[in-house]
Formats: sequence, structure tokens, C-alpha cells
Amino acid sequence: MANDNVALVRGIYDAFATGDVAAVLAAMSDDIVWNEAENFPLADRNPYRGPQAVASGVFARLAEEWDGFGVEPQEFLDAGDSIIVLGRYRGTNKTTGRAMNPQMAHVWRVSGGKATAFQQYVDTIAVARASGAA
Repeated sequence: MANDNVALVRGIYDAFATGDVAAVLAAMSDDIVWNEAENFPLADRNPYRGPQAVASGVFARLAEEWDGFGVEPQEFLDAGDSIIVLGRYRGTNKTTGRAMNPQMAHVWRVSGGKATAFQQYVDTIAVARASGAA
């Protein structure tokens, strides 16, 4: 089952990389609880509940604010019903023209073949510097 959980989460990143937001959202449970890192610009609406809240509150806002926003997972750590992903973000802020490439960690909770929770951890100062907030 745990390998299935890694495959599910890996599939989320693969779908996001190709712009297949529908597939990303389909991998989430209807009651997913999504939290952005403290001090991350999108944490202002934490927690996001449900795939549509994630789509409009996170994904749409990232597209509005960043050119070429992407997640580059480098390692998937299997902890059974929890999958930890280590990697980096990339993107250029549309307002400042500054690029970012901060480290990130994502903790996913999986149950019944769906992602039920997400917690982001990221170098928020790197994001703030790129967006002009610091």
C-alpha cells in the first residue's frame, strides 16, 4: 500500500509539471486539508479545504503571481500513509522580475488512494525576496 501512496504523490507532481490540474485535483480527497507554510504569501487563507479551494486559492494565485512556477521534487520519502517530498521551487515573480529557487519540503497524508492532507515547508525569505516583500 505504501508504494501505492508514493506512486499517487509522484503522479501529482508529474501532472502538475505538465499543467494537468484536473489530474492533480482528482488525486485529492473531497475533504483534503491543505496548509501553506507559515509566512508564505498564500498562507493567508489556511487551511484550504477541498480541491476547489486549493485550485482557486493556491494554484490560480501562483499562476497570477509567477512566471514559470514549478516544483522540482528531488526525493520521495515513504513513511506509509505519510509521504515526504524534498525538492525546490522555481519561478520568476511577475511584478519584480526576480527569480526564486528555494528549498521545500511537502508532507502528504494519504488514505483510501487519495491525498487527504498537505503541509508545505519552504524557505519563505527566498520567496519574499523574489516577490519584493523583503
